[in-house]
Amino acid sequence: MTLEDLVAVAAEAGEMLKQRGQTIAVADGATGGLISASLLAMPGASAFYLGGGVIYTLKGRRITLGHPPGSLRGHTSATESYAIAQAELIRKRYGADWGIAETGAAGGGTVHPLGVASGTSAVAVAGPDGITAARFVQTGSNDRLANMQAFTAAALGLLRDTLAA
Repeated sequence: MTLEDLVAVAAEAGEMLKQRGQTIAVADGATGGLISASLLAMPGASAFYLGGGVIYTLKGRRITLGHPPGSLRGHTSATESYAIAQAELIRKRYGADWGIAETGAAGGGTVHPLGVASGTSAVAVAGPDGITAARFVQTGSNDRLANMQAFTAAALGLLRDTLAA
């Protein structure tokens, strides 16, 4: 999966958002900003993209999502429920129609602090009227860049499919 492939999927989702007059906010995790970058590569992205952040530490999560202390206790990294919670929080934080989030372990040599296996991720979208959707991703690979791209593809595909439904 190349950046061009990711941008093509993002452009489909972005076009649907633009046509509906809706907005999105992004919580990138192990994707390292690739979800945001893919959406922002589309000319006119400011019509639908409000902002987001890369969540890589607990401090970063608190700053990016603005959640009350302890409100995410009980959630585990790289699970669908955690990805949904992040998507809902980023949506609320930015006042967006949609939120998209990814949480996982890209791998490549370091061990995830919670022991999540490399190549494991969960992606989610949260939208109007309580709409949520999530996918669990396992690549079985320790290739960091390939995993980041696979997680991004899963997130953008889920967004596109949810918007199309």
